[in-house]
Amino acid sequence: MRQVMYVDGFSGAAGDMLLGALIDAGLPVDRLREALGSLGVDHELGITRVVRAGVTAMKVDVRVRGGVEPEPHGHQHSPDHAPGHHHHHPEDLVRPHDHQGDDRHRSLAEIAHLIRHSALSTAGKEKAIALFGRLGETEAAIHGVAIDKIHLHEVGAIDSIIDIVGVVYAMEWFGIDDIVVAPLNVGGGTIDIAHGRFPVPAPATAALLRGVPTYNGGPDVELVTPTGALLVAAYARSYGAQPPMVVERIGYGAGTRDFPRIPNVLRVLMGERVERPVETPDAETVFRLECEIDDMSPQLFGPARDQLFGAGALDVFFTAVQMKKGRPGTLVTVLAPEDRRAALCDVLFRETTTLGVRYDRTWRETLERRWDTVEVEGGRVRIKVAGRRGQTLNVAPEFDDCLRVAETSGRPLKDVQAEALRVWHAVARQSR
Repeated sequence: MRQVMYVDGFSGAAGDMLLGALIDAGLPVDRLREALGSLGVDHELGITRVVRAGVTAMKVDVRVRGGVEPEPHGHQHSPDHAPGHHHHHPEDLVRPHDHQGDDRHRSLAEIAHLIRHSALSTAGKEKAIALFGRLGETEAAIHGVAIDKIHLHEVGAIDSIIDIVGVVYAMEWFGIDDIVVAPLNVGGGTIDIAHGRFPVPAPATAALLRGVPTYNGGPDVELVTPTGALLVAAYARSYGAQPPMVVERIGYGAGTRDFPRIPNVLRVLMGERVERPVETPDAETVFRLECEIDDMSPQLFGPARDQLFGAGALDVFFTAVQMKKGRPGTLVTVLAPEDRRAALCDVLFRETTTLGVRYDRTWRETLERRWDTVEVEGGRVRIKVAGRRGQTLNVAPEFDDCLRVAETSGRPLKDVQAEALRVWHAVARQSR
C-alpha cells in the first residue's frame, strides 16, 4: 500500500488554513520554525488551537516584528464585509509597482533571492519560487503588464512567503506524492478589492483555480483565497471523492471567521491507500495510461507499441476515436505495473506526437496461466492453459507454433490447431 493525502476544502482553502491543517496532522513546529527562520524574514509565527463551530483546529497567524500585523488581505473592514481568514489578494497585494506611498514593496526577484538562500532543499526552493512565479504571471495577465513590474506590499509579501514556503516545507516533510483534492467550496456573494466590487471568486482566485473543480456552496463570503487556490492547484494529483484509504492522521486548519453552523476549517486526511477493492481480493493494481493522437503517421504506431512493450507494458491497444473538428484519431491505451508508469510516459512522449498523457490507477483480475507442449504431425505446439483456483477455463494452441508447423508440413493451419487441441485433451484425460 502507499501513502495518500486527501484535502477537503468543504469550507474553502487558504494558505494559512492548509499550513495549520498540516501542523495539526503532525508537522513538527520546531522544524517548521527553523525552516522559516532561514528565510531572514522578520516575523513571528503564532500557532494556536481554536474552535470553529464546535471543531478544534490549528490557527496560524503571521506577525511582522515591529508592531505591524498583516490584515486579512483584500478586505475592506466595513459592517457588511467583516474580516475572514487571511486573504492574500494579488489584486491588492501583488500589483504593478508605481513607487507611490511610503510602504515597502518586494519584487518577485527579491522573494526568489530570499528563498534561494534559505535552508529548504533544492527541490523545495524550486517549488516555492515557481509558485511565486505563477502568482506573478496571474497578476501580470490580469493587469496586462510585464511580470517584472509586479511587486508585493511588504506586509502581504511576508504573510504570503511564510504561508507558501511553510506549505512547501510541510509537503516535503510528509513526503506524500499521492494527493487527492475534493471540489473546493468558493463561497458566494461579492468582495470589495482595490479595483472595485467583484463576484466570488475574485479575478486572481478564479484564474488560479482554472482546472480545479469548484462549487458555490455558501455562505456569501469569499472562502478560497489566491494563495489557497495556488497551493491546492500546485499539489493536487487528482480531484474527487475521498479514495479508499485507511486514515492514520487527521488535521484541521482554521480560518479567521467562525460561522455558526459550518466549521471554517480545512481538513486533511492521511493514510494508506487501499490498493484493491474489498469485494475483489484477487485483483491486482495496475496503471492505465491514455492519450489521443490525430497527427501521426500510421506507420509509427507499430514501432511505438513495440517500444512500450519493451519498457514493461502489460498490454497496449489502439482504438479509433473521433476528435475535435471531426478529425479521426487513435486512442492509445497502455496497461502497466505501477513502477513502470514513468518510463512508459517517457516512451509515449518520445515515440508519438502526443502532447499529454493521462493516467489513473485501476484494478484487474487475471487467470493463472501455464504452458504445456504437445506433439502433432509436423512438429511441436505449445498450449496456453488458463484457469482459476484449480479449474481449467481456457485452452489455446499458440498461433505462431501452429503456423510454423503448417508451413513446414504443408498442412492447413486450422487442421494443425484442431489436432493440437485434440492431443492436449487426450493427454489431460489420461492424467486425471
